[in-house]
Amino acid sequence: MDADVLIIGSGMGGATLAAALAPTGRRIVILERGEHLRPSPQDRDAEAIFGRGVFRPAEEWLDGEGRPFTPGNYYNVGGNSKFYGAALIRYRASDFTAMPHPGGMTPGWPLSYEELEADYQAAEEMYQVRGDATQDPTEPPHSGGYPHPPVPDEPDIADLRQRLARVGLTPAPIPLGVDLDAWLAGGRTTWDAYPDTRGAKMDAESVGLSRALAYPNVELRTGRKVERLLSDVDGRITAVQLADGAKMHAPLVVVAAGAVQTAALLLRSANENCPTGLANRSDQVGRNFMNHNCSAVLALHPLRRNRSIYQKTLMLNDFYLPAGGRPALGNVQMLGKITGPILAAGAGLPRFLANAIAARSFDLYAMSEDLPNPDSRVTLEKDGRIRLDWKRSNWEAHLRLVKELKRALRRAGFPVVLSKPFDRRTPSHQCGTARMGRDPARSVVDSTCRSHDHPNLFIVDASVLPTSAAVNPALTIAALALRAGRHITRTEFAA
Repeated sequence: MDADVLIIGSGMGGATLAAALAPTGRRIVILERGEHLRPSPQDRDAEAIFGRGVFRPAEEWLDGEGRPFTPGNYYNVGGNSKFYGAALIRYRASDFTAMPHPGGMTPGWPLSYEELEADYQAAEEMYQVRGDATQDPTEPPHSGGYPHPPVPDEPDIADLRQRLARVGLTPAPIPLGVDLDAWLAGGRTTWDAYPDTRGAKMDAESVGLSRALAYPNVELRTGRKVERLLSDVDGRITAVQLADGAKMHAPLVVVAAGAVQTAALLLRSANENCPTGLANRSDQVGRNFMNHNCSAVLALHPLRRNRSIYQKTLMLNDFYLPAGGRPALGNVQMLGKITGPILAAGAGLPRFLANAIAARSFDLYAMSEDLPNPDSRVTLEKDGRIRLDWKRSNWEAHLRLVKELKRALRRAGFPVVLSKPFDRRTPSHQCGTARMGRDPARSVVDSTCRSHDHPNLFIVDASVLPTSAAVNPALTIAALALRAGRHITRTEFAA
């Protein structure tokens, strides 16, 4: 055997699980297709990141109509978390239940918020979250406080907070995993969508992997792309086959490659015993793909400037839950501060106009739930290319959220409010392609993230999420990984 546990992927799920299992003393090998991000002049260069896309992989997928596009996924140690906005928000308690939305009913989870709460608390402590759970009325119960106080508002964001409160909204701090002083020491920019090469974000590499690799029984191997999993007639995973043809063996295999790549790997691993792919007796692998409905909303006053550098400290959940006959609409949070180069690259504006707008804009991110749909799915073409046929759902709720937000911002003193939805090229929290559930005929894994079909296969990334909710999934992925780690330790390593 090459290891006791093979973990495929070093993002938030894989890295957190490795940290949870490391104290057992079992030999753990993490296989990552990418390499470490190294410090470079492009780290804080908005034109390089957003204009030239220097960190994006040279990869092409097909959409539902067969048209090629370049996805915004990243392949490196730490996964997409190296570029994330570090928002570590718990799902609300109602997100675990069946809930009506304008676009349909969500199915609920096979576990409750209360069953995951201790893991949420442990994940917040592991990832050193900065926050305050007392300011948001939708915040679910916490068994403990955040490890650190919130990241402070900059003066212009403090003014925005007051303006929003005066029009009846309830602004609250975003729970964040970022060391502000360490981040700003590397450059005066926001962290949202910027790569972290100095350990200032609390991401999968700087926290999860760092903890795991402190143990001598844990090893990370980079540049190891996994091509397929092999299984026997009894359903056990017998080997992991790499792209170079080499095979690795372990009694326990964990897939944590991300919602799209995990589904593609399982489908690509089809064999005589599993002709439609591994873990796919339910025909649910690749189905129920969800990608949050998101829009950038820019609030401006022509005579006021926004001098903020990082900006991303404030969120609104006033529209999150049904109220007064209004349905659940979603979450609003600050984007990292948009600059002229970012706006010019994203909106195709002349640089002088983009600079003028960015100097005055307060940049918000409106996010609504995308509902699971079995026809929204990841499939493979005959040549192996990934086809992502995203069936966007619940769009009317998102349009209403943007409309309500614009109305509130105008009342708060911003006469000009612009909005632009994100398209499929932006990976807005992809999830759902290996859904969790109680019924093996309708789901891929159980509530501990173990495959229904293969007793020695676990999946610990966003693919297992039964619903997308309307907040960032990173903390929930970490909490589920900790839960899976406890289960593995108790059931597989008890002897």
